[in-house]
Amino acid sequence: MRKKIFILLPLTIFAGEWFITNKEYGKMLYNNPRGISCAKCHGTKAQGKVIVKYKKDGKTVKIIAPNIQNVTYEQLKKRLLHYKKLSIMPKYDYLTKQEIEALFLYIKSQKGKK
Repeated sequence: MRKKIFILLPLTIFAGEWFITNKEYGKMLYNNPRGISCAKCHGTKAQGKVIVKYKKDGKTVKIIAPNIQNVTYEQLKKRLLHYKKLSIMPKYDYLTKQEIEALFLYIKSQKGKK
């Protein structure tokens, strides 16, 4: 006699929903985008921060990653895909359109947070 095996799938699959939202996925990518974390330079809430300070000719020089809470989608896409040849920003040209959209959604949700 053969036993029947039933596999139970979460109801959300049938309702057309995913396990995580785009914003949650964007947060995951922001913190670990298969490369250098956005949070390492731009801060945990995309508010920007000082990356490094050093002395040059007796003066303190700061390299600052900007607040990116107000960037447009097109600006974010250009920066991720590296529109400048000389930049300290890593290149993220391996991110898909959907991943960039999820990142953008997460960054926008951080607007005004510090």
